[in-house]
Amino acid sequence: MISLAFWATLINYLDRQTLSVAAPVLREQFHMSNVGYSRVVFGFLLAYTIMNGVSGPLIDRLGTRLGYALCIAWWSAASILHVFARGALSLGIFRFLLGAGEAGNWPAAVRIVAEWFPEKERALASGIFNSGSAAGAIVAPPVVAFILLRFGWQYAFLLTGLLGFAWLLFWWPLYKTPVGSESEAPPPAPAPWALFKTRFVWSFTVAKIFSDPVWYFYIFWFPEYLKNARHFDMAAIGAYAWIPFLVAGSGNILGGMLSGYLVKRGMPVTRARKVSITFFAALMLAAIPAVLAGSAAVSIGFVSLAMTGYTGSLASMLALPADVFEKSAVASVFGLASMGSGFGGMVFTLITGWVVEHYSYTPVFFGFGIMPLISATILWTLTRTEKELCERS
Repeated sequence: MISLAFWATLINYLDRQTLSVAAPVLREQFHMSNVGYSRVVFGFLLAYTIMNGVSGPLIDRLGTRLGYALCIAWWSAASILHVFARGALSLGIFRFLLGAGEAGNWPAAVRIVAEWFPEKERALASGIFNSGSAAGAIVAPPVVAFILLRFGWQYAFLLTGLLGFAWLLFWWPLYKTPVGSESEAPPPAPAPWALFKTRFVWSFTVAKIFSDPVWYFYIFWFPEYLKNARHFDMAAIGAYAWIPFLVAGSGNILGGMLSGYLVKRGMPVTRARKVSITFFAALMLAAIPAVLAGSAAVSIGFVSLAMTGYTGSLASMLALPADVFEKSAVASVFGLASMGSGFGGMVFTLITGWVVEHYSYTPVFFGFGIMPLISATILWTLTRTEKELCERS
């Protein structure tokens, strides 16, 4: 089950990263400025934000099997539609549709973790499926660059979009609920507005406003940074842009292992999660020396460390909802909290485009180095550790 979630997450990021790799070509063809490109990314994040609040409760009501299948079918079709983009407006519309479907991946995968794993294993299980994001981002630069240079950018979107439909051929016959667990028609979860009134959900949402935009910056802007600040051509981007994502993949496992180790040593579960999150958030300060480094190789090394910090931190954040809420509410909780992720992504993406256009990448890297520590501080000071709603018997 966790391998299916891993492959879905890999495909999710491969579809998402296709634009990032193709952006230098599309920006020239469609005459997009930094601000114009930020608006296209904004379209994706706007839909992602809205649908996070919808897809989580929807998956809790439809069940994991049908809910996950609908999400991946939607975003795969949206990826293929990019073939018909003829300008910034149509590209933005198709990105909006892609974001609407991709929002369902994490609520569905988090629900799988809640269904199949005990609390001491959930952070590691979350890290395993979430490593698909790094794997997708690793695969995207060389694969998309090769397809783009050999066949054209339209084929890059077409071929990556078809992978989701291939995944469905395995998911639908293989998925099952754990023996002895609740049925695929679970008891109704609490209403979204009732969940959002809990201190955990709103504080977790605010924390994600300051953490997840860091990752969005790297996935949407890193190839652009290499091109414009480090003067890489498309071949060089394909050859080197995947390296930080490869290194970041280790953070998914290390973050889960650290959290699980602390729990086994007797530390309360939610405190262990917060300690792990804070440790890896501190690693994201590496963004600051990354932009100051004179060598492109050194810069990529520091970006790799910063991105490892994000994935290590996220492994524990993904496990938190299942520590606090019942399985029937986990997808709803994570979906609602991820609206903060999308909102922060939208705001900071527009800020990034404006700052890069008028100044440089330096203040952007400084900001994204500091923001994760703000997120960790919010988790420590505002997020309650006791269970809220759906109290386990």
